[in-house]
Amino acid sequence: MGLTLLLCFMVLLPSLCYSQDTYVSSRATYYGSPDCLGTPTGACGYNEYGRTVNGGQVSGVSRLYRNGTGCGACYQVRCKEPLCSDEGVKVVVTDYGEGDNTDFILSVRAYAKLASPYTAEQLFARGVVNVEYKRIPCQYPAYNLVFKVHEHSKYPVYLALVPLYQAGVNDIIAVEVWQEDCKQWRGMRKAYGAVWDMPNPPSGALDLRFQVSGSAGVKWILLKSVISSEWKAGAIYDTAVQLT
Repeated sequence: MGLTLLLCFMVLLPSLCYSQDTYVSSRATYYGSPDCLGTPTGACGYNEYGRTVNGGQVSGVSRLYRNGTGCGACYQVRCKEPLCSDEGVKVVVTDYGEGDNTDFILSVRAYAKLASPYTAEQLFARGVVNVEYKRIPCQYPAYNLVFKVHEHSKYPVYLALVPLYQAGVNDIIAVEVWQEDCKQWRGMRKAYGAVWDMPNPPSGALDLRFQVSGSAGVKWILLKSVISSEWKAGAIYDTAVQLT
């Protein structure tokens, strides 16, 4: 236990320790939106999914963003003010954002969940509140992990993929495509946020493999012919795999 805590302290990111049981002190604020949900233009590249996932209880983060690897991570955030509820809110990271020494910039819906009954208006008036947080497993019991062909993709010369419904306490740290004519795996580039891309992808149905780092260690997961040979921007492909 002592070594685990030391490693967490050394990298200054205690939330990345997958066995995180204790809360970390920080601050949180919120951003406005017309419908109180998330933003479809967040830095993770989720588009509409980033607006509505988890019922719109989402957050932008700064140091927890980790160059996009932190996209899709889930956190329990509890406010440490007299106006706040005990349970706080569970949020999904969908964006990057920096505030006044804050780790979380919450959607309106998520920020409201921090408040005790009938105190939300007063909490919004505060603007910034003291919180504590810890990373928790994401749960999507009705969904497998899916790969969406990002809207910026252009068949057949440019393919960008973004994973959605990334359950558990897992980070996707590499994605590769099988190049049949060369008999080798080609790595996709981490474009930004959760988006992986590749110019001139192989033709035909695509085999993917992706590397996951989580509480169970680091492992590769192989997906045979998961992307259609006639893929198009906006298409969603079910992996039949659910991370845990």
